[in-house]
Amino acid sequence: MRIARNDLLRQVLSYRDTSFVKILAGVRRCGKSTLLAMLEQTLLDDGVPQHNIFSRKLDDIWLPIDYDAETLLDEARKAITASDDSRPFYVLLDEVQEIPRWELVVRKLQARPNTDIYITGSNSTLLSGELATHLTGRYVQIHVYPLSFKEFRETGWGTTDDDLFQRYMRYGGMPVFVNDDIQDQPRIISALNDVYESIVNKDVIQRYGFRDAATVRKIARYLFSTSGNLFSSWNVYNALKSSGVSTTFTTMENQIEALKNAFAIYDAEQTAVRGKALLRPQRKFYPVDNGLRNLVNHFADSDHGAQLEGIVFMELKRRGYDVSIGKTSDGEIDFVAQRADERIYIQVTLSMLEESTRARELRPLLGLSDAYPRMVLTLDRFSAGTTEQGIRIVNAVDWLLEA
Repeated sequence: MRIARNDLLRQVLSYRDTSFVKILAGVRRCGKSTLLAMLEQTLLDDGVPQHNIFSRKLDDIWLPIDYDAETLLDEARKAITASDDSRPFYVLLDEVQEIPRWELVVRKLQARPNTDIYITGSNSTLLSGELATHLTGRYVQIHVYPLSFKEFRETGWGTTDDDLFQRYMRYGGMPVFVNDDIQDQPRIISALNDVYESIVNKDVIQRYGFRDAATVRKIARYLFSTSGNLFSSWNVYNALKSSGVSTTFTTMENQIEALKNAFAIYDAEQTAVRGKALLRPQRKFYPVDNGLRNLVNHFADSDHGAQLEGIVFMELKRRGYDVSIGKTSDGEIDFVAQRADERIYIQVTLSMLEESTRARELRPLLGLSDAYPRMVLTLDRFSAGTTEQGIRIVNAVDWLLEA
């Protein structure tokens, strides 16, 4: 089963035949290769001849051991020679970070007229840093995430949307088990474990040369399992030290940054919605996929509120928002989502049925004085509606399907 990611494909195609290098960036195994294959099929369906498409999967097990940038460039030159010069020549390179000096190849190809380049990668620093040095702004980055709930819904694995959401909350939306139609828990866990180990080993430990692999693993598990908690970096450091992890503060910060660069975790910083700026803002960390969070927690049937919060956070990222944590004198606002001049304040809670919970979630929103929209997302369908003060209470499952 292959989920058609048409929204993403349309976004990629909107840059077709422009001079920008198109970078499809995201965590390992999130569907970048599938998206590139969909792009290639679209080109063929549009009448582009196969000999005008140069496609390479650079993490392919069948590539020669000594395959390098010079080999890649030589193959591209031969393909260009055999192509139809009167039509655009398309270059599709998957997982470019596997080839040292790949950015020099891309720069040479981009200098050729009528050449349209698409690349994928699993490391933000490698992509933005090395390519920016050579292209100076002549690229566009398109973020690729695991399946949204709307995309996951296409599996048809539930009788109702709420039933399907329970599976999504538990197992997440990594395409690796969806595309292979894996529905039983043991094989899902095995597939997710393979993804998790690949990210930590290849994209963090090996990529950055961390010698203490055990510490990296403990930090990764800690951040995944405590997602949604508000921390300062020193909070994280002290918690790790108290659990027996031997590391320095600087090393820990570097390892957290490496996990972010691998698109394994994202963070949201605390910001003052009213009053003075915070001198020591804290952060929340969220894993890229809820299934990976539950994997490190051994799929314990707990922390459903934190799980829902993580799903909402990643959906906001998919929709192109910058997300921070709001701090007011009346309490915390789970998410302040900003996109250009658009802003929305969001609270996330499992249920609004208890009066004490309702009052707690609404209080920070009621204290706001600006006119931006305010919303509470909940799994509780009975409380949906709009308060007298204009705060929308929306079922989270319905909201996830809106996009």
